[in-house]
Amino acid sequence: MQYYIDGFRPGDPDISAPAPGRSADGADAPPQTVDVLIAGCGPAGLCLAAQLAAFPQIATMIVDPKHGPLEKGQADGVNVRSMEMFQAFGFAEKVKREAYWVNQTAFWSPDPADPSRIHRIGIAQDVADDQSEMPHTIVNQARIHQLFLDVMRNAPTRLAPHYGYRVADLTVEPDTHDHPVRVTLEQVDADGAVTDSLTVRANYVVGCDGARSNVRRAIGGKLHGDAAHQAWGVMDILANSDFPDLRRKCLVQSASEGNVLIIPREGGYLVRLYVELDKLNPDERVSNRNLEAGHIIAAANRILRPYSIDVKEVVWWSVYEIGHRLTDKFDDVPPDLVASRNPRVFTAGDACHTHSPKAGQGMNVSMGDTFNLGWKLAHVLTGRADASLLHSYSAERLEEARRLVETDHKWARIMSAPPGASDLDGGEMPRFQKQFIENLEFTGGLAVHYDPSAIVATPDHQHLAAGQIIGKRFHSAPVTRLADAKPMHLGHVAAADGRWRIYAFAGAGDSGAPGGAIEALCGYLQNAPDSPVRRFTKPNEDIDALFDLRAIFQQDFRALNHEEMPALLRPAKGRYGLRDYEKVFCVDQDPGRDIFRLRGIDRDGGCMVVVRPDQYVAQILPLAAHADLGAFFGQVLRPANGR
Repeated sequence: MQYYIDGFRPGDPDISAPAPGRSADGADAPPQTVDVLIAGCGPAGLCLAAQLAAFPQIATMIVDPKHGPLEKGQADGVNVRSMEMFQAFGFAEKVKREAYWVNQTAFWSPDPADPSRIHRIGIAQDVADDQSEMPHTIVNQARIHQLFLDVMRNAPTRLAPHYGYRVADLTVEPDTHDHPVRVTLEQVDADGAVTDSLTVRANYVVGCDGARSNVRRAIGGKLHGDAAHQAWGVMDILANSDFPDLRRKCLVQSASEGNVLIIPREGGYLVRLYVELDKLNPDERVSNRNLEAGHIIAAANRILRPYSIDVKEVVWWSVYEIGHRLTDKFDDVPPDLVASRNPRVFTAGDACHTHSPKAGQGMNVSMGDTFNLGWKLAHVLTGRADASLLHSYSAERLEEARRLVETDHKWARIMSAPPGASDLDGGEMPRFQKQFIENLEFTGGLAVHYDPSAIVATPDHQHLAAGQIIGKRFHSAPVTRLADAKPMHLGHVAAADGRWRIYAFAGAGDSGAPGGAIEALCGYLQNAPDSPVRRFTKPNEDIDALFDLRAIFQQDFRALNHEEMPALLRPAKGRYGLRDYEKVFCVDQDPGRDIFRLRGIDRDGGCMVVVRPDQYVAQILPLAAHADLGAFFGQVLRPANGR
């Protein structure tokens, strides 16, 4: 973490100095115009707001019909990819400290000797070795909301939600350039009754307002899909039980009473149960059954025989019907107008895809949606990129949502199938256990793989970094920082700040000295007319304001001297021109943690790994491919004024 660049300021370094004219005590009166209006204070909306809050030049408003933050219930699983994202926001360590860590998953099924009783049939590692440096965690969704709200409140804009407002309707004026989206907001009381309405004009609107999204409806979007006609109950409880795996994630199948998913929660005592209840008729809704908490508890005890669970307190409960639905497009531009019109309205999260909660993907994928969108909106609104970049949001996230719905559809039916129907032939492990193990990359959030586009290159040089797949997230590994010998993870230098990362891995024998590939790359980036640093960095900005170059050498940190590194790896920044000492790294001292070996980096010639602001690998190039690097960014970014 770096701070004091523009002068010493006491206090919490997570709290930025407020931008001029920004309120320090929460949301002001609703504005008449904004750059971005976000509908919904769920995970998707708050993830987007937390990103945009860092940009004082972007006017952002976020609204929610509730009259305060979420307090309990709803989602709880945070996969490893989301934890990597939380690291970029600066609160992964808080989550790691407070959360339950899912290290193992146990599988229970009917005992062949007595099918009325369940027994444990296996235990699987929940996060594969070297899948991520982050754990799979369980923590209340309300806590995640609060951590995003803290980021917003501590940002230069001091962004805070406008509670008690919802988007009722909107219209887009395609021929209007300035604030073309006319939004009707309704002010509602604590009971949901409308008390007033107002109009706000926005440059962009993002609907994170749930499965019944008014934003989606306003742009003509519909959710298409099916329902499983199966009622499930979910509850957070404080309880005692003789079930031996109550503090271990469990998938339990009974012979005839259905299935239960046990999720230990944060704090050491709280437990969540997902319990299979009644089969619904095709024309029936779950609300018709009048199911209550007692029904969920009774069903859980039937499934867990010979064990029982004694519930002391029901913290939160709900019943739901599994449904898998997806919209046709995540923005307002009809397919036949993509070439001539740029998006102004977007949907994210449950507003554009719904699925079962048992794979633990709802909150995670929703945040993934807006983590993808946030940097693109910031690039466009700050003049760094053309608005056509925004088409890539729907193109990238719709494909991932399709994969999510298809995979979850399959998983939900396996979970609900009777044990006999889900077992594999040939005496192998039950299908639900085998499927769980095969899905670990997916459930970890690591299966996302964006197709080639203007912001994802074709894999022409993939062989230079075999473990950093173009289109997938940058896979961190241990390194040692040269200036102070600090051991750390390379990926942790990437903050949610809208910057591109260029990781330059040095070839064998390269020490950063003149004549080497690293020194030549730095010289090109700093001085060449076609350098992306010179073309796209604005005249009044620090040299790394858009491109954060980091060099990684194969030598031990004792063999190199920081003062001999190229000037671009020791940049002077801020109003005092202070030297940045955190751009250069060496391999970890433990040979087993060598980043070149772990990530398949070419040792002879090295390479560049270009990473997008949302942590996805965009391009891999030889260190000497300077023109190719400039050409890649030339198709993404706008030249800065005077460059």
